[in-house]
This record gives sequence, C-alpha cells and structure tokens, in this order.
Amino acid sequence: MLAHRRMRTVTNYFLLNLSVADLTMAILNGAPNFFYMLRNDWIFGEILCVVNNFVANFTVASCVFTMMAISIDRWIAVMRPLEPRMKKRSAWKAIAAIWLGSAVLAAPALVYSKTILYSTGARSCMVIWPDGKTPDESVYDLAYNVVLLVVTYVIPMTAMAICYGTMSWELWGHTHIGEVTERQRNSMISKRKVEKMVVRMFIIVVLSFAICWLPYHGYFIYMYYDKTLAYKNWAQPLYLSFYFLAMSTSMINPVVYYFMNSRFRNYIQETMKNFCCCRRRQSDLSRRFLQETPPLLRHCHNYSQSCSRSRSGEVFRL
Repeated sequence: MLAHRRMRTVTNYFLLNLSVADLTMAILNGAPNFFYMLRNDWIFGEILCVVNNFVANFTVASCVFTMMAISIDRWIAVMRPLEPRMKKRSAWKAIAAIWLGSAVLAAPALVYSKTILYSTGARSCMVIWPDGKTPDESVYDLAYNVVLLVVTYVIPMTAMAICYGTMSWELWGHTHIGEVTERQRNSMISKRKVEKMVVRMFIIVVLSFAICWLPYHGYFIYMYYDKTLAYKNWAQPLYLSFYFLAMSTSMINPVVYYFMNSRFRNYIQETMKNFCCCRRRQSDLSRRFLQETPPLLRHCHNYSQSCSRSRSGEVFRL
C-alpha cells in the first residue's frame, strides 16, 4: 500500500487492519503460548501474562469487527451501487472505533490476569476473577466467555452470513442487466466479475474464521458444565489443539488474499521481484568492486569509510 497508490482503498485499509491484528496475535499471543505448551511452565512473568491475555481477546475482537466492517462496505457496493461509498477518512475512524471497542471488551484481562505458582514449581498464566475461583468454577468467567461468544462470534457471524448471502444472490442469482449499450454491458460485466472475486474471497475468510474459532469457544462453555474436564489427562492437548486451530486463521488469511486476489498477488510478486533485483544489483556491484580494485586500495577505501567521522562528530569529505 505504501508503494502503490491504487492499493489505498477503503477495503484494503480494513485488510491492513486485519493483517495487523493477525500479526499482533501471532507475536504477542501465539508465540508465548507455544513456548508455554512446550515447557508446561509460564516463564515470561506477570507483565507479559497480562499482555498475553489482553492481546488474545483484543485481537480476536479486532479481526471480527474488521470483517464486519468489510462485509458492510461490500454490501453497500453491491446492493446499493448508486449510494456514496465510505470515504478513506471514515474508514480510519471506523478502524479507530474498532480498536477502542476491542480494547474495552478485552479490558478485564488487564485487571484480573495473574501468574499462579504451583507446589511443583511450575507457573501458570490465567485470569482470576473477583470470586477467587478457577476459570472452570467461576461464574464471572462463564459470563465473560458467553459475552465473548455472543459479541465476537454469534452476532458477527449472523450479520456477515446475511450480508454475504444477499450479495451472493445479487451477484450469482440475478443475471438480467437490462437494455444497455454493448460498451455499458461489458463494463458492468467486468465490474460484476471483480465484485464476485472479492465477495468469494471474503466468504472464504469468514468461513475459515467461523470453523477455526467454534471449537475454541465451545471448549470454554462446556468446561463450566463439565468440571471434571480440566482434570483429565487429555484436557490440555485438547485445549491446545483448539487454541492453535483458532490461531491458524492468522496464517490462513494471507494465503487466501494471495491466491484469490489477482491485484494483491501481482503487487506482491512485483515487490518481491524488485527486492530480489536490488539485492542482486548490490551483490554484482560488490563483486565487481572486489575484482577491479587492488587489495591496497580496498583497504584504504574501507579504512576511509570507517574513519570519515572525527571524534567531534564532524563529517569530512573524502
């Protein structure tokens, strides 16, 4: 987006926000929990425990709310083509509202996240609610997980299903264009083809998110009703399987964008080609310099570069 002005669209701004949320989730939540899984011991301290639990819910909410914003923007483009589209400034305001709402939803983790030291010497990072009970027994934890399920899954998935369902009916179910000129017909067919590609891509993104996150949400709700689940030998592997399945959306989304968005794919290939050409050009210049410059001059050149700045910081021309 920085290199290509044509990529600076409202939809791509939302995609950028989605990518930032995915990357934040992978770095600040996925990576620490991976090491926690390997060692069965939280070694990152109290502060990162708070950050880890906050980022987990914050990034999930950001991803879901961003996908909702994208679905609304695409719905207006397809179903109300004559109405004015969302402006770029409005998109940035929407993104700011998304991050603010996500932060509010994840705020309890900032207050109640704690590290617990067991008699074995191992530590655990979890949310201890005001009732002082463990997550599998706390009513507060159940209520919070139900709120997360409704706000970040049930309502958004229902809304997006309606949006993409009506868009699919409009794009694939209605083929009558009306009495137009050949040029107008070709333009409308081309535009509809692009809309179909974009809608198809986001349908796959939403479906992958829904499939990957449903077991994770279901695990926490079921754990409250079956209190023996947390003490079973296979409970931890089961939870980690659901957790990393949910985290896999951060990996799936870029793959979907690359293979289903031709413009995005072309820009990525162009950027990689330019990067490789620059690296190859620098390598060729360095090799030519080493081949054509006598050893003594090469030594003087390197020495002059390292000593071109005096102790006082003044730069001399060499």
